[in-house]
Amino acid sequence: MLDHNKFINERISKSISYNAFRTLQHNKNLIDFCSNDYLGFAKEAVIHHINNNTPKLLNYGATGSRLISGNYELTEETEVFLANFYNTSIALIFNSGYNANIGLFQCLPQRNDTIIYDEFIHASIRDGIRLSNATHFSFTHNNLAVLEQKLSNAKGLIYVVVESVYSMDGDHAPLTEIVAICKKYNAALIVDEAHAVGIFGNGKGLVSELGLENDIFARIVTFGKAFGVHGAAILGSNELRDYLINFSRAFIYTTALPLHNIITIKNAHEFLLQNLSRIDQLKELITNFKSQISNFKSQIIYSDSPIQCIVVPGNNEVKAMADKLQQNGFDVRPILSPTVPKGQERLRICLHSFNSKKEVDNLVNTLKI
Repeated sequence: MLDHNKFINERISKSISYNAFRTLQHNKNLIDFCSNDYLGFAKEAVIHHINNNTPKLLNYGATGSRLISGNYELTEETEVFLANFYNTSIALIFNSGYNANIGLFQCLPQRNDTIIYDEFIHASIRDGIRLSNATHFSFTHNNLAVLEQKLSNAKGLIYVVVESVYSMDGDHAPLTEIVAICKKYNAALIVDEAHAVGIFGNGKGLVSELGLENDIFARIVTFGKAFGVHGAAILGSNELRDYLINFSRAFIYTTALPLHNIITIKNAHEFLLQNLSRIDQLKELITNFKSQISNFKSQIIYSDSPIQCIVVPGNNEVKAMADKLQQNGFDVRPILSPTVPKGQERLRICLHSFNSKKEVDNLVNTLKI
């Protein structure tokens, strides 16, 4: 036991020495510029409250996995609703985006197959890929030439994996071009839309905005960001749904989401359709913020998404800048290495439809000091 504690303490000490040690924090009534609640749906009681208009629940808890006692008509009806919303054949609900990515990549690619993924792909996809037996390679972020070079050497069934909007930089994948390359090499394209749904394509994601629904093998959509609730779904074909139900360990061996959670997923999507103006409000703030920081001396990672990043190299330096902003009332968090490459540490500023123009102006003025 002493050896085990020694290992733990050594890892913690190393993290502290790099100023990369993480601790849990409470929200301090600061102005929110860090959360993924892009449209403010997490605060909307109408989405989260169960009332007299809500279908009567058989149970408040799920009671088991969906293959045993945790599958309900309400869950399957919600999956049909989601499939129609996202213009796809099926939607299969998972407990979270992390859970969905683990469940998909663990079971789908096989030993003689190849996975080629963008180097900035989310940790949950990397972890799922590690659980598969497939050969896997990364390609330089959004570099189509390198992607094609990797594809030319791929063996077996080939899967290409990207995010439509990247979580750390907020930039887009060139999906139209990637679709064309994947068709050339008969590769299945999988797109994580965690940070795109609710924002692009009238809430349906960047794939939908570009009209590429029929060109994507599978999409992962999550509901804990712009939709302000919890859970995720994998979108694809009927065959993919049957395969995941039978072979995805993350789906088979976990207790299902409780029914009140399923209700909030549908509520959030219906609420969005009635409040599309929030997307317009958010886009106006994004445009305003970008115009104000365009003359900053710091390296700016520009994007059209709510995620706006200012590179402040060094863990010490970026933490000091975040502390300064927090002391001035703005909840902005630093992104440290090794989460991002050393020298690319940054302030990750998330804009929301509920942020006022004055709040954004004051944030920018504080950044200038």
